[in-house]
Amino acid sequence: MSYSVLCLTALVETSPQALPLGAACISSAIKNSLLTGNDFKSYLYDFSLEDLNFPSDAESAENKSCTDADCKLKKIAEDIKNKFPELNALSFSVYVWNRNVLEKLSLILKDFYPDILTVAGGPEVTANPFNFAHFDFLVCGAGEVSVPELLENVFIKKIPYSQIKIKGVYFFNEGAENNFQSLTEIARSENPSLENLSSPYLDGTVNLKKYGGALWELSRGCPFKCSYCYESKGEKVVKHFPLERIKKELIAFEKSGISQVFVLDPTYNANKKYAVEILDLIKKHSPDLFFYFEARAEFIDMELAEKFSELNCALQFGLQSSSEEVLKNVNRTFNKKIFSRNINYLNQTGVTFGFDLIYGLPGDTLAGYKESLDFALKHYPNNLELFCLSVLPGTELGERAESLGLTWQKNPPYNVIESKTFSRKDIGEAAVFSAAVDSFYNKGRAVPWFNSLLYLLKIKASVFLDKYKNYLASKNLISKCRSFSFEQTKSLQKEFIQTLLSEKKIMQYNSLVQELIEFHGALSECTATGKSSTVTLHYHPDDLMSSYSQDIDFFYKNAGKFLNKTKVFCSENGTDWKVLK
Repeated sequence: MSYSVLCLTALVETSPQALPLGAACISSAIKNSLLTGNDFKSYLYDFSLEDLNFPSDAESAENKSCTDADCKLKKIAEDIKNKFPELNALSFSVYVWNRNVLEKLSLILKDFYPDILTVAGGPEVTANPFNFAHFDFLVCGAGEVSVPELLENVFIKKIPYSQIKIKGVYFFNEGAENNFQSLTEIARSENPSLENLSSPYLDGTVNLKKYGGALWELSRGCPFKCSYCYESKGEKVVKHFPLERIKKELIAFEKSGISQVFVLDPTYNANKKYAVEILDLIKKHSPDLFFYFEARAEFIDMELAEKFSELNCALQFGLQSSSEEVLKNVNRTFNKKIFSRNINYLNQTGVTFGFDLIYGLPGDTLAGYKESLDFALKHYPNNLELFCLSVLPGTELGERAESLGLTWQKNPPYNVIESKTFSRKDIGEAAVFSAAVDSFYNKGRAVPWFNSLLYLLKIKASVFLDKYKNYLASKNLISKCRSFSFEQTKSLQKEFIQTLLSEKKIMQYNSLVQELIEFHGALSECTATGKSSTVTLHYHPDDLMSSYSQDIDFFYKNAGKFLNKTKVFCSENGTDWKVLK
C-alpha cells in the first residue's frame, strides 16, 4: 500500500528570501529514507502570509465571497484538497510568524480529511511542545530522522500512539496535564548525519525557479550562546555538510536561473578555513549569483575581506548593541576597537555589509539604543535591520527574563513590552524611531551621502534621525513611511534636508546636497531595478563620485561648475554613467 504525505508551511512573505526549506528537508527525507522511501509519496506545499491580507473595502464590495483571513485559510485548505484529494498525513513546519495561521489551518484540514495524521515541527514546537493543542504529534529538534520513523511506526508497523518510542516525539494526550506527552525521556530528536542527508535542491523537491532564490545550509549548530536565540539551547558543535554536496548545489543554483542565495549559517566565518573553501567554490561555480552571508565581525581579517570582495555578495552582522555591558546580559562579547578595525577591512575592499540592532535588551535604555545607532552608522553600513527584542520560549533568555525584569508578550512574536531600564513608553518611542530610520536610511538609500551631510550639519546621526521622525509625525506619515516608494521617500528626504539647512542658515549648500541625492538616487535605482535615467547636473559626474564630494563644504568651495545632462545606465560591469553631448 502507498501512503501520501504533504509537507507544508506558511512563508512570512513572497520574496526570494522566503522559501519552505524546513518543510522541503522533511519531504526530501521521507522520499529518501530507507524506512519510508518505498511506501510513501511526499509532496511540498506553501503559501505566503501576504496571501492572507484583508481585501480593501472596494474589493469587499465587489466580492463578498471572501472577506477575512479565516475565509482565505479555508480557500487554501480547499486548494490543498483539490490538488491532493487523497492524503494520509500532514507535516507542518512551524515558526514564530506562522504558528497561529498553521494551527487554524490544521483544524480546517482535519474537517476535510477526518482520518488524517497531523505532525508539527520547527523552532516554535522545539521551544515549547507543551504549549500546543491542535496536532496529533509534535517533533522537537531536527525531523529528518524522526518524521520518517514516526510515519513507519504509525502506518507500516501500526503501533498504537502511546507505545511509539522515538526521541523528541510527543503525542497529543487529552488526559495529560499539558495536552502533549513525551514518548521518551529524550527531549529532542536524534540529529541526522549530515553526510547522509538528501538535498531538497538536488532531488527535485524544490523548484527553484518558483522562488527566484535559495536558502542554503552549509552547516548546523552554532558555537555561540546568545541567550535570545533558539541556538542558545541548540547544538554547540558546528557540523558541516560535505563539500561535494555543496559543490553540486552551487552548480544546480547556477543552472536554475535564480539570482540570489541566502546562506543560513548564523556565523558563516566561525571556521575561516571552511569559509575560504566555500568562497572559492562560489567563485568557481556560481560567479553570477548574489550571495548573502551572516557573519561575526571579530572573525573578519583582510584575507577574508578580499575573498568576499571577489564575489557578488553582502554580509550582515548582528551588532545588536554597542554596549559591552548590555551585551554581557545576553551572553555576547564585544570589543569596539576590534569591531571597527575589522569592519574597516570591508570598507577598504568595497564589500557591502549591514548591521542588526535590537532595542529592549536587558540593561539597555532608549538613549543607549540611539548611541548604538550612532556607532553603527559611523561605519557606513549599507543597511540597518532594527528589531524589538523577542523573548522566545525555550531560549535561555526565556528562562531568565523575569529575573532580568522583562515584561513581554506571551504569544508570537513575543516582543518585549518593558523592562527595568526601558519603559513601555520608551519601547513605543524606539519602535517609531526605528521606523523613521528604516524609511530615511534604508528605503531612502542614503548610504553614499549620509555621513557627509551629518558632518556638514555638525549633528549626530541619532539626533538627525530623531528630527526626521518628528518631521514625519508632523505630516502624520510615521505609520505609512515604511510602505513608501523610493521616489516618495527621496522627495521627503529633500524637503526635510532643505528645512534643516534653512534652520542652520546654510542654504548655500542646498543645491549641491539636492544634486548629490538625485545623482546617487539614479545610481541606486539603476542598481536595484535596472532602470536607466537621465539627470541634469551642475557638476561633472566624475567629480560628484570622487572622494572630494564627501566633504560637502570643501567641494562646494572648490569644485568647478559644469552644467550637463548625464545618463545613468546598466552595463556589463554594473551601473555606469555617461555625459550626454
